[in-house]
Amino acid sequence: MNQSTFAKGLEGVVAAESEICQIDGQDGRLYYRGISIDDLAVHSSFEETAYLLLYEKLPTAAELSRFTEQMRSQRSIPSPVRTMIRDFPENGSPMELLQSVISYLSGSQEHTIQHSATCNCRNTLHQIAQIATVLATYQRFREGQPYVEPRTDLSHGANFLYMLRGEEPDEFEGRVMDTCLVLHAEHGFCASTFTARVVASTYSTCYCSISAAIGALYGFLHGGANEPALTMVEEIGSKENVAPWLDRALAEKQKIMGMGHRVYKAKDPRAVIIEKHLHDLSELKGDFHLYEILKELENQFRERMQEAGKPLYPNVDFFSGAVYSLLGIPKDLFTPIFAVARTAGWLAHVLEQRKDNRLYRPKCLYVGSQPVQYVPIDNR
Repeated sequence: MNQSTFAKGLEGVVAAESEICQIDGQDGRLYYRGISIDDLAVHSSFEETAYLLLYEKLPTAAELSRFTEQMRSQRSIPSPVRTMIRDFPENGSPMELLQSVISYLSGSQEHTIQHSATCNCRNTLHQIAQIATVLATYQRFREGQPYVEPRTDLSHGANFLYMLRGEEPDEFEGRVMDTCLVLHAEHGFCASTFTARVVASTYSTCYCSISAAIGALYGFLHGGANEPALTMVEEIGSKENVAPWLDRALAEKQKIMGMGHRVYKAKDPRAVIIEKHLHDLSELKGDFHLYEILKELENQFRERMQEAGKPLYPNVDFFSGAVYSLLGIPKDLFTPIFAVARTAGWLAHVLEQRKDNRLYRPKCLYVGSQPVQYVPIDNR
């Protein structure tokens, strides 16, 4: 193995074939199984999107009805899981909680994978259906509020807000939340998805794969940009303060959170959609404060980067934190919401990995010491 075969971070390396997600980074396009994210955001629920990812096609009306009923019937979490959430360490992260709960659920379920490529995850749907309930319950308990039973007459996004608040959300709020889940449901071979596939390649359980993926998402280089993006906006404080704040940030070589993407060389198509929702939600709430700061920051930053020959565009995290904030969601739940949505994509990749599985076992380029003589401890 020589140096020319080494790609740090596997950048540019094709690790597998996939039929799940296509990203056109040059033109800013995203497709789930060939369906544009623009169409899914307008026409599909999160439940229909989950069906598309898991069953490889858009459902008929009858298929969607059955799948929706099945998924919604799995939303409630058993009493021992509620106890686990209530007793979780006060200083623990909600991401650590989600990872722990998935592991707990794994131990409580009967798996059919036993040394084969098949499993029953499409039938149980516990990971996709229950992780939102776990997160809402965590927030309820730390506010000193009682557990709220999920409803089966609400979309996945609307039900999450209902369980979080204890009251039914406005219809538009529910739709916005559901669309946010659609936008985050899948995005190719990102770090967490690749982690899930590596674990799946060992024929471990779907739960173990998703628990590992959540651990990867917890890292601040992957899933946490929307929280500091909102903190950045709060620090700026006003539209008028954008210019002086940006002057200082660029002089100090500070990263502008939510700007730029490893794959997209144009504006992230998810950012285009969620920006529109932020505008409309701001109008509904009568509060354009966050929206105005973000737009001013986007315009000024892009102008300066273009002058420097480095055009950068907003990614989905640039606007999503502001949307969640207007929905009354605490900042430390932003990345866990990413996990709530991405569980559908992770599971789709786990199932695809097992279709034509090969255990991941890459080589590494050894750069350590050449063989040396062992020195007995008394002579060191």
